[in-house]
Parts: sequence; structure tokens; C-alpha cells
Amino acid sequence: VQLQASGGGLVQAGGSLRLSCAVSQRTPSAYDAGWFRQAPGKQRELVAVMPWRGDRQRYSGSVRGRFTISRNQAKDTVYLQMNNLRPEDTAVYYCAAKTDSSNVDRIDNYNYWGQETLVTVSS
Repeated sequence: VQLQASGGGLVQAGGSLRLSCAVSQRTPSAYDAGWFRQAPGKQRELVAVMPWRGDRQRYSGSVRGRFTISRNQAKDTVYLQMNNLRPEDTAVYYCAAKTDSSNVDRIDNYNYWGQETLVTVSS
């Protein structure tokens, strides 16, 4: 599984961005997908996850109600729509995937990672 993230940039507080994660697989298979971020001096944290099986999406408390994770299966792309951005959302963002049945909430369970995309929110 290979992941290609895009869509980061500079935006003012209150603005919006949409991140995209294009997924390519040699053999199509089910996968759980997630977005994670890491701010300077902080640990990488879960932002949102999209389980394959149709379970409800999960969000961190700091982004719930502002961010939306979605998937276009036909395009094999996972999105993160980010609205009402705040300076504290500034971080490098990563998309990730896993193909086993392990817990979707644990960062360590994701074994496929895309490259980082930087989101900077100015005040």
C-alpha cells in the first residue's frame, strides 16, 4: 500500500483546507485509514480515522465538529476537510492506513504512511 498526501498550505485562522490522500495498492484490499498530525515539540497524535467496515468515524476532541474525514472508494482517496482552522492546528499532517483488524485508535497499529504535508494557520 502506498499513500500520497497533498493539500497542505498556509491559511488564516477561521479558514478551510482539504487534505487528500491517494491510496495505491498492488492488490486491492480493505484498509482502515486515518489522519494524524505532529506539531513542533509534540508527539504525533490521531486526528481522525475512517474504519473500512463502516464503523463510525472517530475524531480527536480538539477537531470534532470542525474536521471531517471521508473516503471516495472509486478514486481510492481519503480526505480530511478542515474548517474553522485555528493556529493550534498548525502541524505536519500524515495519512496512514492499516490492513489488519487491530484497533483503529492506536497510532502504532498503522503500518503504511504517506509523506507529510504541512498545514500552517496564521492568527
